[in-house]
Amino acid sequence: MALTFTLDPAVTPELRDGILDLWTDVSEAGGAGFVPPVRREAVRPELVKHFVAMAEGRARLLVGHDEEGTVAATAFFHFNTHRLMTHWVWLYTVMVHPRHQGKGYGRELLAAAEGAARGMGGIEAIRLTCRGGLGLERFYGSCGYKEVGRVPAAIRVAPGDDRDDVIMLLPLS
Repeated sequence: MALTFTLDPAVTPELRDGILDLWTDVSEAGGAGFVPPVRREAVRPELVKHFVAMAEGRARLLVGHDEEGTVAATAFFHFNTHRLMTHWVWLYTVMVHPRHQGKGYGRELLAAAEGAARGMGGIEAIRLTCRGGLGLERFYGSCGYKEVGRVPAAIRVAPGDDRDDVIMLLPLS
C-alpha cells in the first residue's frame, strides 16, 4: 500500500510526536544524523529547529502517512536565503521508517518531494547530502540524483569511523 503525502501539514502534537518517533527509530537504525543509542529528547531540539524555520517561511515539510495513519516518512525543504541561490532548495531529514524500508516508500517520498519542489515555482534543483558508507548515494542516484561533490571523512560517526559527506543534486529542468 502506498503512502499518503501532505505538504505543509498543520503542526499538531500528534504530528510532532509522530516525527519524533520516526526520527528516533530511523536514528536507532543508523540513519538521520544521530548515532545510536538515540533518545527522543536528543532529537527534539533538531525538530524544533525545523519547525522554527517553517514558522519563519524558510522551510516546508512533506510528510507521508502509512495506511494506519502513522507518520512513516518525511522530508524538509529548506530555502536558500542567499540571493544568488534561491533557484534551488535543500532537502533535509529525508526519512522512511525502518519497518517500511524495502517497500518502495523511499522512491515514493523522493518522487513526492520532486513534485512538490516543481510546484513551488522558480525552483530548478533539489540538493541533499548523505552519509557515505551506507549505499545511500546509489539509492539517490537510482532516483535521478547525481553526485556532485564529496567531502572525505567529514562525518565522524565514532572515533576511528569517519564517513564521507556526499552531495547529491536533482536538476528539475
